[in-house]
Amino acid sequence: MGVIEEIRAEFTGPNGPFELSQEQVNGELLPVFAVRKTSVRELLKASAVHEDNEYLVHGERRISYKAHLSLVASVASALQERYGIGSGDRVALLAANSAEWVITWWAVTSLGGVLSAFNGMWTPDEIEYALGDTDPSLLIVDRKRLERIKGIPLDIPVLEIESGFGELEAHSPNALLPEIAIAEDDPCLILYTSGTTGRPKGALVSHRALVGFVQTQTYHGLERLVLATRTGRLPKNPPPPLPACSLVTVPLFHLSGLYAAVIMMLSQGAKTVYGTGRFDPEEVMRTIERESITFWSALGSSGPQVINHPALSEYDLSSIRNIGFGGAPTSPELQRRMKEAFPNAKDSIGLGYGLSESGGMGTTIGGPELDDRPTSSGRAALGHQIEIRDPQGTPLDAGQTGEIFIRSAYLMLEYWRNPEATAQTLGPGRWLATGDIGRLDDEGYLFIDSRARDMILRSGENIYPVEIEHRLDAHLAVRESAVIGVDHPELGQEIKAFVILEPGATVEEHELEEWIGQKLAHYKVPRLWSIRREPLPRNAAGKVLKNILSDETKTSGEKA
Repeated sequence: MGVIEEIRAEFTGPNGPFELSQEQVNGELLPVFAVRKTSVRELLKASAVHEDNEYLVHGERRISYKAHLSLVASVASALQERYGIGSGDRVALLAANSAEWVITWWAVTSLGGVLSAFNGMWTPDEIEYALGDTDPSLLIVDRKRLERIKGIPLDIPVLEIESGFGELEAHSPNALLPEIAIAEDDPCLILYTSGTTGRPKGALVSHRALVGFVQTQTYHGLERLVLATRTGRLPKNPPPPLPACSLVTVPLFHLSGLYAAVIMMLSQGAKTVYGTGRFDPEEVMRTIERESITFWSALGSSGPQVINHPALSEYDLSSIRNIGFGGAPTSPELQRRMKEAFPNAKDSIGLGYGLSESGGMGTTIGGPELDDRPTSSGRAALGHQIEIRDPQGTPLDAGQTGEIFIRSAYLMLEYWRNPEATAQTLGPGRWLATGDIGRLDDEGYLFIDSRARDMILRSGENIYPVEIEHRLDAHLAVRESAVIGVDHPELGQEIKAFVILEPGATVEEHELEEWIGQKLAHYKVPRLWSIRREPLPRNAAGKVLKNILSDETKTSGEKA
């Protein structure tokens, strides 16, 4: 038995602080924590112990845990009394990161409602689709995005944050949190994923999944500390501890923002600091210094933008104790450079692999494990199983490459109102087919073959080429198209489109960029183009051979 196995046996066995038991979850016998909270509202209630400690900092607003509980209770009361929000009702939220976003999340879920987190970068077409799909009882939206959708006919109440949210916060200053019954497997969240078939799908997430995320991540933080202690790899001369403080620069409609920042940090009693406006690497450094930030999730291109900034040496970044990665491949070189830029976090860099559909978890790795295996995404998270399968669904041996499957009690309940997609993704035994390609080594560490994916990972955003291809193919000048990802030093990948024109047709790149931008978010617009007339390479079955297009791009030496 290895050291990690010994630690897990000790901490998760009978009477251990993270004891696991087998219980029926959605028809399957699965491992769960024997002692646990049963809803996110219970997590919120438990935060009362932090009283006057700061929880939310956004712009000029600084909100303590005590004040936050009062605001959430008032907003929940207003949502119930003014809009009739209750168990199972959907509330759509379309806004930039803000204190109001966070308060709305806790208020809706405390009522037993379901928050539908809309992507703040969506176009009017994408927003209109999600509104029709979600069928919400209320839309809460900030002014900028309300202006974006002014042409969409809405037959539901709309609350503009800037002009109307203050009334909700002041609705009932002495209100208590709702007492509506909530079951563990009741839904509380819809997270929209990039559409593999041209439209995004809503992953329906349960209270159990989010509570499980918090408890699992807490366990792994402890496991890494114990592992470093027992293997003699504790940092020498560690920096003095500081109050936990997280800088949030990822969008809250992503699981990395909502799960790891809003929910996880509340469970730890940490302060969360939210940026305003567009991502600004110098403002990030300024905020780290001013607020003594201890944790930062440097997803996508944010890490490279900071460490490549000419003013890097002008700011005191020594408060950073932990760096998190995710959402895109993280090269060993980037890990090395981040350790140089944030030396007090060099022993506490962590990353993982998970999806909206998997409850945000799958594998995790950090500290000494990551130092030894910098290209791995880690081993299965506690309570999770990972399998690699061939196209026929047969599990493969260690070292063999195939599709990654995940199983746990914390998977999504279903794709919202999409039973066909649900059946394709959640198979027998509630094994989740991720669509991603990877392999496990002899010790169970996962290595993801990002180049074998169809999905493009651009600055932390998951982009499915078919969505862009469908839009391109709708252009009168385009006969067919193919979209691939090209390596990019900061973004992870950039989008390249191959466009085959109709006979006699002509079109400029900027026209196609504008065409895509009318219907899809800006980050889905290709920046690299190959407009041609010869057909795309295909195999005998008629499938486009994207590997040939990728090889062609490499051979030409083209870089993003």
